Amino acid sequence: MKIRIALPVTLLVIAFTACQQQKIETKVEAPPSAIPASEAAEHIGEVQAVYGLVASARYIYWTRGQPTFMNLDEPYPDQIFDVIIWGLDREKFGLAPEKRFKGKAICVTGLIEEEDGIPHIVVQEPSQLQILRRSPVSEESVNPAPGGAGS
Repeated sequence: MKIRIALPVTLLVIAFTACQQQKIETKVEAPPSAIPASEAAEHIGEVQAVYGLVASARYIYWTRGQPTFMNLDEPYPDQIFDVIIWGLDREKFGLAPEKRFKGKAICVTGLIEEEDGIPHIVVQEPSQLQILRRSPVSEESVNPAPGGAGS
């Protein structure tokens, strides 16, 4: 009986360890004109498309305006860019945005503003937010072979 239980558990541990060691890098397929969240601070006052990974998200229902904050690329309190949805607009997004978008690569379009040194876009319509597809980064795309395109 012990062998029957121990073998599947051992296999799961081995599989989990292998998955942890073999991290697959991904790239985000953003619109060509979009900028990464890390560059948004250079575009304050401009209407731009900004993309990044929702590293953390929170609905703060107990505070004035009931904002939903989605922090791109770095989680709060080290975020480099915020997407803000005010409470009055939340219902337009269906499922709770802080759950729907967390962990996903997104592109948000709007006026880039800044508060407390953090650039942000206030989103009022679902059409301003797009979930992006992520694709594996091949070794060749990271380190192109000599003599390939562009050589």
